[in-house]
Amino acid sequence: MSDTVESVIVAIDGPSGTGKSSTSKAVAAALGLSYLDTGAQYRAITWWMVSNGIDVADPVAVASAAGKPVIESGTDPAAPTITVDGLDAAAPIRTQEVTAKVSAVSAVPEVRTRITELQRSIAAAAEKGIVVEGRDIGTTVLPDADLKIFLTASPEARAARRSGEIKGSDVAATREALIKRDAADSSRTTSPLAKADDAVEVDTTDLTLQQVIECVVTLVEERRGGDAAQVEGHSAGAESRRSATEGAEKRAAK
Repeated sequence: MSDTVESVIVAIDGPSGTGKSSTSKAVAAALGLSYLDTGAQYRAITWWMVSNGIDVADPVAVASAAGKPVIESGTDPAAPTITVDGLDAAAPIRTQEVTAKVSAVSAVPEVRTRITELQRSIAAAAEKGIVVEGRDIGTTVLPDADLKIFLTASPEARAARRSGEIKGSDVAATREALIKRDAADSSRTTSPLAKADDAVEVDTTDLTLQQVIECVVTLVEERRGGDAAQVEGHSAGAESRRSATEGAEKRAAK
């Protein structure tokens, strides 16, 4: 990629199991952009709370401790990192215990304020641009992002994908857990999971990961190129998404 290409901030939101992480990392790598997994930051602060004996069911206790851990995120899409107080947290933040408690911690306003400030500072420091994935990026964290994408998929497809990532997990139980988390994330008072009004929605249910990546890369290049779509680009972007998807499906069928 040429250094003269205009910087771009891409917000990718959506619930668990829609392919946000895989898509975001691949798109960032393909376009020479930085990458930030905001969910990992909420997992990191949850892990710190659990490790330090904070009662995550007590919002007051969580709020009072929200400013204590030092969380740092590496933004190389080929090797993203996350540390808490200097310790590598990549593995421990993915445990079932953290997964079960992250929604409660994430719902605390003081936690969201702290992490949102961190996310904004990281995005502002990305010289060539950044792909930021999460649940409230386009609506709350980076409402002025150059391109907003909302990934969706059926609960069944999401459960199958997530179960494939976790050895020995039950698809039905995973599906119920995903639906429960969706409800918690969508109904919280502070920065709920929601699709931004100007976001392009991409349903990944029947698409391969490569097809989703191609769709998003096309949308980013279109926006960064400043072609006719521009911001009235919601409908124009949707049309380009359909074209990209159709093209990917035709190639996959050959």
